[in-house]
Amino acid sequence: MEASWTLPKQGAIIAQAPCRADLAGGTIDLWPLYMFHPGALTLNFAVNILTTCRITPLKGKRIQLRSVDTRREETFSSFEELRRGRRFRLPLAARLLQFFAPKEGLLIETDSESPAGAGISGSSALMIATTAALARFTDHHLTLEQMRVIAQNIEAQIINVPTGCQDYYPALYGGVSAIHLNADGIHRESVPVSPEEIESRFVLVYTGAPRQSGINNWEVFQAHINGDKRVFRNFERIAEIARFMYQSLLRADWNEVARLLREEWKLRRTNAPGITTPLIDKLISVAARNGGRAAKVCGAGGGGCVIFLVEKGAASRVATVIGDNGGRVLPLQVARDGLRFAS
Repeated sequence: MEASWTLPKQGAIIAQAPCRADLAGGTIDLWPLYMFHPGALTLNFAVNILTTCRITPLKGKRIQLRSVDTRREETFSSFEELRRGRRFRLPLAARLLQFFAPKEGLLIETDSESPAGAGISGSSALMIATTAALARFTDHHLTLEQMRVIAQNIEAQIINVPTGCQDYYPALYGGVSAIHLNADGIHRESVPVSPEEIESRFVLVYTGAPRQSGINNWEVFQAHINGDKRVFRNFERIAEIARFMYQSLLRADWNEVARLLREEWKLRRTNAPGITTPLIDKLISVAARNGGRAAKVCGAGGGGCVIFLVEKGAASRVATVIGDNGGRVLPLQVARDGLRFAS
């Protein structure tokens, strides 16, 4: 797959990348937090909720940006005009264009199947899709890890706070991932869990748009760096839970996965009380009475998506009761593949 990034472009370039649901170890993937918790890792899986970037060459120098899902557009007479810009209506595409510096005119169209503010890394997945499309358009021959670095760094420029690394790996690789955060770098491992097993045991629910997720993480990040002992202890336990959950997934010990998911959610609520909402608490409660075993918010919380672990065979029943109580159930299919080019 690496070699495909060097193929010549012919007409429009279309790149797609999936979103993700995170299971354990979130926030600790912000550098350098994981350096203070040896053996830290995060666990997540890619979901078949796709983001897309389509690039079409244009005659002349004009650069046109269009977001299909947000219905916003922005046009520049040339790259030079865009390069001098500081504020953009579509900052994701604009900032990546500033980096890749195309020598010809183009139309970039982006689209996301993720609801706004869902916490399933729609923006990070779209960063990957757009980075890949622009790399091909400008003949940059990048490895997947180089794409991750570029996407993560430029997203930090856009949201003005540090960004974690975990969100980019499901978009790049698909499947179930353990992302090991070590002193010698970040290492992604494919976790051998059957996608069908994941699909039969989890329900993904959208509860509404949260605050800007980067701000939630930034507040916890600052507390950790400033020496808040309670936050440090909580992250020590969060790192430990992620390690135990990784081992539990390898053993297919779903009783232990459920217990650890409940414990992680309890700790995260202690770290940041604003991570939950009355609706989230209500949905977790009604799910528990209908086969739900554990739940946690995706991403930084305050709204967005919640992932529910349910008894095997209870997914449909849990989905129905959640829908009846104000949640929007999203289709949950594990994305078998990550970043790909479409025709």
